[in-house]
Amino acid sequence: MPITAPATAKTARKAVLLTLCAGMFLVQLDVTVVNVALPAIGDDLHAGLSGLQWVVDGYAVVLAALLLCGGVVGDVLGHRRVVLAGFTLFGVASAGCALAWSAPVLVGWRAVQGLGAALLLPGTLAVITSSHPDRADRARALGVWAGVSALALSAGPLLGGLLVGSAGWRSLFWLNVPLTALAVLACHLLVPAARPVPGRRIDLPGAVTAAVALTAAVYAVIDAGEHGLGTATVLAAGVAVLAGAGFVLAERRAADPLLPLALLRSWRFVGANLVAGAMNFTGLGTVLVSTLYLQGVLGFTPQAAGLRMLPIFLPLSLLAPVAGRLTARFGPRPLIIAGLALGAVSLLGLLRVTGHSGYGAFVLPMAGLGIAMGVLTAAVVTAAVDAVPPDRAGLASGVNNTARQASGALGVAVFGAVAGEPAHQAAFTAGLHQLALAAAALWLVAIGVTARAVR
Repeated sequence: MPITAPATAKTARKAVLLTLCAGMFLVQLDVTVVNVALPAIGDDLHAGLSGLQWVVDGYAVVLAALLLCGGVVGDVLGHRRVVLAGFTLFGVASAGCALAWSAPVLVGWRAVQGLGAALLLPGTLAVITSSHPDRADRARALGVWAGVSALALSAGPLLGGLLVGSAGWRSLFWLNVPLTALAVLACHLLVPAARPVPGRRIDLPGAVTAAVALTAAVYAVIDAGEHGLGTATVLAAGVAVLAGAGFVLAERRAADPLLPLALLRSWRFVGANLVAGAMNFTGLGTVLVSTLYLQGVLGFTPQAAGLRMLPIFLPLSLLAPVAGRLTARFGPRPLIIAGLALGAVSLLGLLRVTGHSGYGAFVLPMAGLGIAMGVLTAAVVTAAVDAVPPDRAGLASGVNNTARQASGALGVAVFGAVAGEPAHQAAFTAGLHQLALAAAALWLVAIGVTARAVR
């Protein structure tokens, strides 16, 4: 029986979806895989809490700061070409991380990893969006994309714990090298070349000011957590404000701005990205302090800590594809509201966690948070992409990923600064309680934003 043209096109779309999801898997894996290894990295490279925060945020900040630029570069040069460059740079930087002999060197290579990821990630979402023009089909594809993203986040602590315990923390980065080589080959064979978008230009002033603003803001938060409101903190905060103002000015003057300010007048677009930011701010911040709690307070090994993080990540990976199908049927708003409500209740459950409460008090709130984020992820991405015309898919994906990654980087900085060193158990758990209350309140506010902004 001959294969029909629609069947052939459907098979091709599936192949492209799986290939690009593999690239996104690597990017998201490196967001969490390092968390379990932080104590081992600190011991080996003699790094304190602020240095370990930068091992996480050196990657996250550069990724967040350059995602918008990565999306535009893909529009200008073609997303397939830029995705290939991102894969290659990510693999080279991973080898550099594995060879690092000090914490600053490791942070530097993590930043280069972030640059590769910033080139790679917007292109994956843009190509998936453009290759699935039907709205319901696109929502299902985004559900798969979100599910793979969640699987990477869930695999991170488990895989990280196993590798750190058996082969040391450097094996986390060596693993990326052959995987990126395979991804480059698959991308060459399966992903079709895309034409550049006519009239798009790279807005360098916007990219530079955005990167400086975010980096300075994260530095200010981390430094304040370690040293209080000293001169360095105040200067960094001032630089962040000035760079933010410079970004707005640059966007007003740019012929082809990185972020068209007209989009900020769309409450649908802004609201969806605010909710996405709130989700990642709390989610990635909680992952950091949870890893520190399990190892630094409860005394679990990296492998044991990775296994005990599964209740937050396993529901996230299993539910995201289901949420994509439900979003295609009912729209994103009901799922976003349900996920935020469950997450707020789960965060309040962390108030029962103390230095002596054990794992039992910790696991139920974290499982609830994992279910909530599994329901949320596909819905918030769909809401953001649906808020703009189809020819702006690259921009929409870049803005949405920027909102999520930037908020995640700030969440890591804020949660780490408030919780402090886990060796001081009483102060650490008191900080955890403060964070739980604040995060639950943030998600309740996000419910109001969703009701107003998301269709």
